[in-house]
Amino acid sequence: MVQAAGERLDQLTKPPGSLGRLEEIARQVAGITGTLSPDLSRKAVIVMAGDHGVCVEGVSAFPPEVTPQMVLNFLHGGAAVNVLARHAGADVVCVDVGVNADIEHPQLVRRKVRYGTANIAAGPAMSREEAAEAIVAGLETVRDLAERGYRLFATGEMGIGNTTPSSALLAALTGADAEAIVGRGTGIDEAKRLHKAAVVRRALEANRDRLGGGGDALGALAAVGGLEIAGLVGVILGAAAHRCPVVIDGFISSAAALVASRLAPASAAYMLPSHLSQEQGHRQLLASIGLKPMLEMEMRLGEGTGAALGFPIVEVAMKIMNEMATFESAGISKG
Repeated sequence: MVQAAGERLDQLTKPPGSLGRLEEIARQVAGITGTLSPDLSRKAVIVMAGDHGVCVEGVSAFPPEVTPQMVLNFLHGGAAVNVLARHAGADVVCVDVGVNADIEHPQLVRRKVRYGTANIAAGPAMSREEAAEAIVAGLETVRDLAERGYRLFATGEMGIGNTTPSSALLAALTGADAEAIVGRGTGIDEAKRLHKAAVVRRALEANRDRLGGGGDALGALAAVGGLEIAGLVGVILGAAAHRCPVVIDGFISSAAALVASRLAPASAAYMLPSHLSQEQGHRQLLASIGLKPMLEMEMRLGEGTGAALGFPIVEVAMKIMNEMATFESAGISKG
């Protein structure tokens, strides 16, 4: 189907390849879905939420209490991702996979594995069984949505402190230097960034025996990851299993994408990276998966905001392939 999409694009009234990444995306989506004209009208940003024990190390500008507060903001439609998703005609699906609080709301998807992770600077975030359970939560969320007709997904997350485990995962799985990849997260200053890098190094040392030298992605996820990151691994793998494109958000979502690509290398072909985050290690993280972002908007919010911006780009790529005239239909001489 990728070849058929390429042949179709080359028949359109434009020089071959002149629409650049839009043509790449059209070919990729055709290959994913098995058709030149997939119905992508039902789409969802899946926001996985979980808390992090490493917050006790002072790695975030915000307190952990913000996680459940923001989950309620998502559910009430007031967050940035809600605004951008509404503009894109998408739904926001919020999943509690590890929030350290009990949240009551009729639209909340409850798949809590545990009440937050442990402090990765002192030991493992969770057990391998808990990491696997959180992955299953993501798989089941996509399954349920696919059964309701959703065919385009995006990754989103909420978890105060989660750039720290994401940095630790990147370092653990690729050997990247902690200081080179640790960024400012929600807006910490340089002194706190250096402290955060030191915390990541402590986490890698505390979990050295569990990391498997970078060859055990599930082990690394359990040791230094997060529950919402694990949930997003399941979302990505679930989208691939259902032959649905999945738009990847920023740094945290890309850490989940890295784990997914190590667990199932074929899943990378289903990923559409939305944007390059301002987070310091994001470019290296995307490169480690072999992904090129669509946009560079100097964003660092998370939530799925960049991925929601990516939805219209994916849709317009398919409109180009299906709605443009061919040289033959338009009666235009082909060069």
